[in-house]
Amino acid sequence: MAKKGPMPSYATIDDYIAAQPNEVQGKLQELRTIINEAAPDAVEMLNYKVPSFTLIPNGKRDQQIMIAGYAKFVSFYPFPTTIEEFSDELQDFKQGKGSVQFPLDKPLPKELIIRMVSFRKNELLKDF
Repeated sequence: MAKKGPMPSYATIDDYIAAQPNEVQGKLQELRTIINEAAPDAVEMLNYKVPSFTLIPNGKRDQQIMIAGYAKFVSFYPFPTTIEEFSDELQDFKQGKGSVQFPLDKPLPKELIIRMVSFRKNELLKDF
């Protein structure tokens, strides 16, 4: 169920996660851990009021990976080129142009997420 009114602002990613329902908190924390495993030098920040991970120094919005919690899923925003690159492996998940939804009632595809984060980081480093 969507919350009514303006989206609250949070001071930290921990605050964002703590404000979510318990099941969502667990998935977001797991997703955060996977992203940090794949990109240990990523800088965590809030961008557009959601947890973001800057993959290159001083990365702009399109150089970040974002995550968000919802009632029935967590969203992972790795960038449209990453979604395209892994489209065959993402067929079982609902997708947007630059996002994929992981249902709360299924395990996160850890190895796939690691490969997606690595792909996006390498893609960015080519232009850096």
